[in-house]
Amino acid sequence: MANYHFIGIKGSGMSALAQMLHDLGHNVQGEDIETHLFTQTALDARHISIYPFGEGPLVLPDLTVIVSNAFTDDHPAVARCRQAGYAIERYHHFLGQWMREYTSIAITGSHGKTTTTGMMAHTLGAVKQVSSLIGDGTGKGSAGAELFIFESCEYKRHFLAYRPEIAVITNIDFDHPDYFADIQDVRSAFEEMASQVGRQLIVCGDDPQVRQLQTSKKLLKYGFMEHNDLRASEPEVAEGGVAFEVHWRDSKLGRFVIPTFGRHNVLNALAVIGTALLLDLDLERIRESIATFAGVKRRFTEKQWKGNVLIDDYAHHPSEITATLEAVRSKYPEKRVVGVFQPHTFSRVEKLMDDFAVSLRAADDVFLCPIFGSAREVFGSVSIEQLKAQIPNAQLISECNVADLSGYENSVLVFMGAGDIQKYQVLLEQL
Repeated sequence: MANYHFIGIKGSGMSALAQMLHDLGHNVQGEDIETHLFTQTALDARHISIYPFGEGPLVLPDLTVIVSNAFTDDHPAVARCRQAGYAIERYHHFLGQWMREYTSIAITGSHGKTTTTGMMAHTLGAVKQVSSLIGDGTGKGSAGAELFIFESCEYKRHFLAYRPEIAVITNIDFDHPDYFADIQDVRSAFEEMASQVGRQLIVCGDDPQVRQLQTSKKLLKYGFMEHNDLRASEPEVAEGGVAFEVHWRDSKLGRFVIPTFGRHNVLNALAVIGTALLLDLDLERIRESIATFAGVKRRFTEKQWKGNVLIDDYAHHPSEITATLEAVRSKYPEKRVVGVFQPHTFSRVEKLMDDFAVSLRAADDVFLCPIFGSAREVFGSVSIEQLKAQIPNAQLISECNVADLSGYENSVLVFMGAGDIQKYQVLLEQL
């Protein structure tokens, strides 16, 4: 049993790691802002102590301090622990060392990491004991687990701290323009990551950037296209989700059903099935388990409201918006689709302005919220008005005029963003 103190324990990755270590019998505590975040619900359920910054007791023996990547080395909470003489480790460095005791499965890619990680942990967990870290703030530790399934983030090349046995690459796209220079820079980061994988890569062969990867590692390619080793065909909306046929090289694996919508989720399911094949797991149990995947937090989370459907989704990149709206259309083909979007970071809006406009035009109506900055990017050179100008009939919305959304009937209102877009939905529900 070890003792851990988390600085920034409410972060999605930090919360998940704290939960997992607690489940494995370790003493865990942490500090963060006092505002309640959805990521702390699971911490509270485990009775993990959370203190305001600067107030956590540092009295446990042999205490290891784990620091969120959101905080710099000169943050007062970090300085306090350093002055107290405790060992300090960054989240990704700690995780890179810790996972060496397992057969580790990394899920990475520009989009779809969290849903694929959640689907992987749920499905494989029905066949074998697993420990897992999911990017929606969900962690689970299982004593005796052989498999460790985790979300692996490419931002600032943090995933280079890991040496997984198996890695899934869902796609490669230009994102995080505050760090990556261009798509070639992004792809080179994934190539460096791929070189560190111990056993095999499971990659989406439909993705054009993935197909350009230069790697000597063995590949299992999945997708809809004929050149892939593992293929899906004949997708159709059925049984509260999507049903599709699966082909493994020259063999037919039969029909699979997932209780989620959109072609992107079929691709996510193929990544899971491909991993199961690689690990030689019971395919019938995999088929049964994947059909019961309930989804992850803030990914196509639905509720009914006054005859409408409200959807909360983390989509914050043009490709993700396109995938989310396509999934909405497939599930609700007869309903009006209303996109409520809060851009996340000024640099992303500046670099991807045209792509954002194209993706949002897929909605029947569009409401744009003020740009959500970040701790590293409080302001920028672009405005929400510039994006509005590229989208016909788009409207601006703020906390003051959320009532403008209350006139819809029999519609789907899709709240999208990685900031605090949920507050607009909460205000609407209170009307």
